[in-house]
Amino acid sequence: MFPTLVRRLVTSQPIVPLKLRKATRAAPSAVYRYKPKKVWPPDFSKLTQKEQFRFEKRYKRRVKLATARPRWDKFVRLAQLGSVTFVLVYSLLFMDWQTEKQPFEGVRNSFWGAMGAFSPEEQHERQRPDLPTTTDQK
Repeated sequence: MFPTLVRRLVTSQPIVPLKLRKATRAAPSAVYRYKPKKVWPPDFSKLTQKEQFRFEKRYKRRVKLATARPRWDKFVRLAQLGSVTFVLVYSLLFMDWQTEKQPFEGVRNSFWGAMGAFSPEEQHERQRPDLPTTTDQK
């Protein structure tokens, strides 16, 4: 079935509307309604240094605008920020430096000491204060 379909498509006449079959190919000058004021790209050998510089600035600006990808750039920036942050946090808090004295031992101790306040044991201690309870006696 598939070879027959392919053979019929190849040998059949192209399906083109009658208006398009009779139309002749128009000259390039007839395609545009208005004639351009300037030829693009300009011949740089005929331009002065100042005009060349202006065209280069304009071209660079247009290329920058045409190739701008704000969503992709934002994703790349966030990925870079995340990876750098992960490496720094891991190296400060978890990495074994295999040295006699850990270089960030003070930072680690202070961080885990502060985080210890959120542990279940510390929460239980806060719920039972060491202060004696007072009862109203009359």
